[in-house]
Amino acid sequence: MATNQPKQGSENDDCSFLPLVHDVIKCMDKDSQDVHQELVKFKTRIQEAREQIGAMPGIDKSLSEQQHELETLREQVHTKNQLLQKYKSLCMFEVPKAS
Repeated sequence: MATNQPKQGSENDDCSFLPLVHDVIKCMDKDSQDVHQELVKFKTRIQEAREQIGAMPGIDKSLSEQQHELETLREQVHTKNQLLQKYKSLCMFEVPKAS
């Protein structure tokens, strides 16, 4: 069950809005003309975050669907672990000893 997840660059991994808010407030304190430019940067970053959230796998599923899928995956892991233990106990695999 493979999902294609787009790789995101390090600049897209930054989810902090605090530096942008700080820059806006700093410009407002100085009565700078750059306030509009800083606000545009802030709005752009919010829009990018919205797009990233919308592109996340499973975001279109309801909570009950996600919980059902999680339970199914947990059952699969449990079954596979049981099978691994069963095969290990059969001792069918001889480990060659280094001489």
